[in-house]
Amino acid sequence: MGEFELIRKLILPLAGETRSAAVLLGPGDDCAIQRLPAGHDLVFSVDTLVEGRHFPVGYHPRHLGWRSLAVAASDLAAMGAEPACFSLALTLPESSQDWLGEFCQGLGEAARAFGLSLAGGDTTRGPLTLSLQVHGTVPAGQALRRSGAGVDQLICVSGTLGEAGAALDYLSVLQPSEPVRQLLTRYHRPQPRLALGQALRSRATAAIDVSDGLMADLEHILSASGIGADLDASSLPISPALRELAGDRAVALALTAGDDYELCLTMAQDDWQQLPDAVQAELTVIGRTRAQSGIDVNGLPPDTTLPATGYDHFGAQP
Repeated sequence: MGEFELIRKLILPLAGETRSAAVLLGPGDDCAIQRLPAGHDLVFSVDTLVEGRHFPVGYHPRHLGWRSLAVAASDLAAMGAEPACFSLALTLPESSQDWLGEFCQGLGEAARAFGLSLAGGDTTRGPLTLSLQVHGTVPAGQALRRSGAGVDQLICVSGTLGEAGAALDYLSVLQPSEPVRQLLTRYHRPQPRLALGQALRSRATAAIDVSDGLMADLEHILSASGIGADLDASSLPISPALRELAGDRAVALALTAGDDYELCLTMAQDDWQQLPDAVQAELTVIGRTRAQSGIDVNGLPPDTTLPATGYDHFGAQP
């Protein structure tokens, strides 16, 4: 099947299934047209995923469809943005209708779940690579940034940490136990914290999504804000499934493993106390900011060794 037939049969229908009122003109012209609500800023981000680098060779296309959009949408969550639309540049080694059909099924499920409308894109031939650009909006001046953290503020994370990183050891398991299944779900179908990010506007002082590992991503906030942090290892939110499977490695995974796509944020103590119960219940306080640069982790289990950095596309991997 040729490029244009693939687009017409499998990709273009997604635009109709996920059509947003924000998209005035979708696929079919040289550019899409998006209308911004009055008094809102445009927030956008692009992510590129390469086979063998960001996902395993031979990874199931339906998982890849969901995962690729979830990864991109998580950046919108970190900014407190309301999702609007996305574009997709897809490089394929061959024009397989079966593969693309499964991929589009996963992509469509994610688009509907996250409220993102397919606005356009491109296809070409080459090593399997996906680039997705996501657009969202925030009320003018209310976007969450990395640079707003202050001294003696709480450091919080959403959900639980480390499970997606631990799942890498189980991707080839055909009949997973329930704990393994929980880890695999976190890897295959990450859930960007879009509603939580929006609820934290005007409350969090800085935010980032945990994609490269908690310590590495927190360091981005600290560097941008010119401060440091003290973390309490005993406060890290770690699931029973991860503790069962990883044992003594669970804390290190929670601190350094990537692909969680939870939110890490800073917040003043007074604002924490005034959070609605439902929002507070999604967060765990894991430490405080300080004036001195760097990160110190207190209460680590004996013999715990932490890598110096998180994920680096051009360096040695932890």
